[in-house]
Amino acid sequence: MRTRRFAWSEPQAVADEIRLWASEMAEAVDVGPIGEAVLEGGDAAVLELTNRFDAVDSPLDSTRVDPELAAAALAGLEAPLREALDVAAANVRTVAEAQLAAPTPVELPQGQTVTVREVPVGAAGIYAPGGRAAYPSSVLMCAIPARAAGVGRIALASPPGPDGKLHPLVLAAAALCGVEEIFAMGGAQAIFALAYGTETIAAVDVIAGPGNAWVREAKRAVYGSVGIDSLAGPSELMLIAGHDADPEWAARDLCAQAEHGADSPLLLVAVEEQVLEAIAAATEAAAASRPSVADAPLALVQVSEIEEAIALANAFAPEHLELDEEDAALMAERVTTAGCVFSGRYGATAFGDYVAGSNHVLPTGGAGRFSGPLGPAAFRRRIANVEIDAGAAAALAPHADALARAEGFPVHGESAMIRR
Repeated sequence: MRTRRFAWSEPQAVADEIRLWASEMAEAVDVGPIGEAVLEGGDAAVLELTNRFDAVDSPLDSTRVDPELAAAALAGLEAPLREALDVAAANVRTVAEAQLAAPTPVELPQGQTVTVREVPVGAAGIYAPGGRAAYPSSVLMCAIPARAAGVGRIALASPPGPDGKLHPLVLAAAALCGVEEIFAMGGAQAIFALAYGTETIAAVDVIAGPGNAWVREAKRAVYGSVGIDSLAGPSELMLIAGHDADPEWAARDLCAQAEHGADSPLLLVAVEEQVLEAIAAATEAAAASRPSVADAPLALVQVSEIEEAIALANAFAPEHLELDEEDAALMAERVTTAGCVFSGRYGATAFGDYVAGSNHVLPTGGAGRFSGPLGPAAFRRRIANVEIDAGAAAALAPHADALARAEGFPVHGESAMIRR
């Protein structure tokens, strides 16, 4: 764990300083050449890049995965793991379906009616990190909201391991979600392939899912050609600890997020010095004895009052925010930028990563200022239906004509006035 103490000043200044420090160790990323290779080389380029970066021991001859392998993987799960997947899927599905709303017609004073309805996109590409680890939870978090949104075609991309195979848990999750279009490809090349299409991979309309910096930057590059959920990069956690926070519990929560990698920033904030020091010491001790915990950056900030901690959270816009405070529920109401807030001492981020029902595909890097958790809305687009009868046209036409002529479009005005 790389720990550093930051002095308190102005919230945004502290937040910026922490992000700058945490990013100093980040790998420089340039996805441009990969995008060009996929555009020019299609399937051959995607296959070559996949074999170079992922399937290094047993190169693939195709990125397409037989869906029967996914069905077999699901059928072969041990009972406790199958039950866990079912619970996670059911909770994510319940929350996703609750976010769907029926269109409501709005009648305006002049007599016209405007209805904004939502329809699903035609095809969604979902990305599940993989390779040396398995993330079936990311398959659930992406595929289930897409299904709830009504998307007809879902294509899953996930990097294979060195043996050239997708992890059985990823395949099982795909089968559980009814995803049959599965590709063993990862990184930036997978995002470009889904966005632009190849000889055998049909392009999608929206791409969703978490990933490393390469995946994040590839999503940034293709935005505009396709829609994306958010710029979900390396995981991050901010924890605000109250006077009675359990140092061991807090340490486990911080170390849990550090398992995502050395580029996952952690931020611990407390009013009391002894609380800050106790949790920092417990975190470093826990990290030292757990091989899965990466050398992630841990920023420590002491504030004089809890309001300053909330102000820092709103400035930092963390992906995950834990409020280990007595008045956590009241504090949560004042948080405006976090991707997901966990209130109270029992609200470990790990529950949200898997089974709470909230989505773990969240904005990172401060993107919580303008985006939120993945949900069905990412896979739906709005269409406005306008109904104007004769009376409404007569009432609106002079106003449309006045505005059109002011903007230099007189024929727009004529189009409206002819219906008067």
